[in-house]
Amino acid sequence: MNYVVLAVPVFFLLIGLELFITRLQEKDYYTLSDSVTDLGCGLFQQFVEVALKTFLFAGYLFLYSHWRLFEIPSHSAVAWVGCLLGQDFLYYWFHRKSHEVNAFWAAHVVHHSSEEYNLSVALRQGAFQPVFSWIFYLPLAVIGFPPLMFLTVSSIDTLYQFWIHTRAVGKLGPLEWILNTPSNHRVHHGRNPKYIDRNHAGMFIIWDRMFGTYVAEQEEPVYGITTPLRSWNPVWANLHYWVDLAGKARRAARPADKVRLFLARPGWHPADLGGYQPPPEVDPARDEKFATPAPIGLKVYAFVQFVITLAVGSLFMFRQAAWPSGTRWMTVAFIVVSFVAVGGLFERRRWAVPLEVARLAAAAPLVHAAEVLRASWMPAVVTAVAALLVAAWLWHVARRPLRAGVLD
Repeated sequence: MNYVVLAVPVFFLLIGLELFITRLQEKDYYTLSDSVTDLGCGLFQQFVEVALKTFLFAGYLFLYSHWRLFEIPSHSAVAWVGCLLGQDFLYYWFHRKSHEVNAFWAAHVVHHSSEEYNLSVALRQGAFQPVFSWIFYLPLAVIGFPPLMFLTVSSIDTLYQFWIHTRAVGKLGPLEWILNTPSNHRVHHGRNPKYIDRNHAGMFIIWDRMFGTYVAEQEEPVYGITTPLRSWNPVWANLHYWVDLAGKARRAARPADKVRLFLARPGWHPADLGGYQPPPEVDPARDEKFATPAPIGLKVYAFVQFVITLAVGSLFMFRQAAWPSGTRWMTVAFIVVSFVAVGGLFERRRWAVPLEVARLAAAAPLVHAAEVLRASWMPAVVTAVAALLVAAWLWHVARRPLRAGVLD
C-alpha cells in the first residue's frame, strides 16, 4: 500500500491552509507558476516510481530471502523502532551523498530548484532518485527487516518530511536538538554558502550532529540552487543538470576527467574547464527570483488546466491497477505534457501554443479510450470545451506577441 499516495488529499488541505494563513499575514510564500511546477514534478516522480518500483525493490527482496542474518518478527514494537531508526540513518547517508556526488545531485537537484519555500515544495521531487536510493537501504534487508516493514517505515519517513517545508513555523526549542524541524530544514534549502550541504536528516537531526553536517538557522536562507533553473518546465527540471554535466564532459580534454565529472562533488571542474568553482555569495537585498509576469487571463486558463490535470493524475495514481493497459502510458504522457505546456505558457514560449492545441485535441479520444468517463456524450463535451479554451487562448496570443526563449 502506498501511504504517500493515500496522504495526497491531506497534503492539499495543508497546502491550502498554509496559503490561507500566509495570505492573511500578507506574506507571499506562494506563486502560481512555481506551485504548478512543484506539483508537476511530484506527479512526474510518482509515475516514474510506479514504473520502477517493482524492479528496484527486487534487490531488497532477493537479499532478504537469501542473505538475511536474523529472523526479525514483524509484530515486535522494538523491531519497528529499530527499522525506523535504521532507515532514517541510511536516508541521511543517501541524502548526504546526493549532495556530494554529481550524478546523485543531478537526480536530487530538482527538489532544491524552487526559489520559494512552502509545503508545495515538499512535493517537488526528482523522478530519477529511486534509481540510486534503493542501494543505500540494502543493509536493512541483510539484517532481516521484513520488506513490508521497510516499505511502511520508508513511507512514514517521507510523510514526516512534508510538514518541515514551511516558513510559517519558527524554532521549536529543545526539539531542534533531536528532530528535523522546519527551521533545521530551511537551512538545508538555502544557497547561502554557509548553509550549502548542511542538515541532511530525514526525521532525526541527530545524524547531522553526530557526523558534523549540522548548522543552526541564523538569518533566513536564500532559497534555490547556485545556478538558478529559470524554468517552469518539470521535465526540464529533471534533465537540466544531466545536460549540463554531459556538456562539460564533452568539453573536458582528459578521458579520466570526463568520468570524474559525474563522480566528483558539485562545483568540481578539471583544470582545463577552470578548476573548482565555489558557491557564490548571495545578497538577499539584491537577489531577484525568477518570475514571468502573466496577464490574468493566462493565469486563470493555466490554473483551470492545472486543476483538471491534477485531478486526472490523482485519479490515475489511485486507480492505476484498474486502468486499461492500452491507455495507461498514453495517460501518463498526456499528464506530463500538460505540465510542460502550462509551464511553457507561463514562460511565453513559442512552442507552447501548438503543444497546448495538440494536447487538447488528444484529450477527448484519450478520455474515451481510457473509459474514465463512460457516458457517450462526454467526449463531445470535452472537445467543445477544449475548442473554446483554445480559441480564447489563440485570440489572446494574437493580441500579445510571444517572446522567443532559450528553449525554443
